[in-house]
Amino acid sequence: MKNVRTLSLAALAVASAALLSACGSAVKLDENQANANKPAPIANAGSGNASGVNNGGAATTTVAPIVVDGKAGADANLANVIYFDFDSFVVKDEFKPVVEGNGKALIASGKKAAVEGHADERGSKEYNLALGQKRAEAVVKSLTLIGVKAEQLEAVSFGEEKPAVTGSGEEVWAKNRRVELRTK
Repeated sequence: MKNVRTLSLAALAVASAALLSACGSAVKLDENQANANKPAPIANAGSGNASGVNNGGAATTTVAPIVVDGKAGADANLANVIYFDFDSFVVKDEFKPVVEGNGKALIASGKKAAVEGHADERGSKEYNLALGQKRAEAVVKSLTLIGVKAEQLEAVSFGEEKPAVTGSGEEVWAKNRRVELRTK
């Protein structure tokens, strides 16, 4: 059962990445794009097989649903960190599966989550607090667009005050430009 769950999660991650990489839109806080950023619905697996090819040889676009012992979020391997480019609060395509996976877990569990925005040490404390807040709000917006209730989410910013890694240099800064999702 655990191997099936792991394979199902891996298949969903690959399919989500493929679907989301085809969509070039980014979450923007200042535009009303409620429907533009919604992920495509995932249909139940029909006649297609695990390879994505149906019996007639045509590619299918369906993915089998994931059930995790009846509990969403039960998988301890679910990533909860989204990284950002320098001076940006746009959720990158490569992290949309992280947002989607956490969103599905929150929807199923009904739990609340703190969405914690962080910045690297460059810039003033005030600027970094604002940037961390914009990053947290971008992730909150992404989560609400896939169906998480706004009441379940709290966007907070720590700016540069809680670095994941200490030191300086691009490698360190890249690890500090992040949002962490913490289930309450």
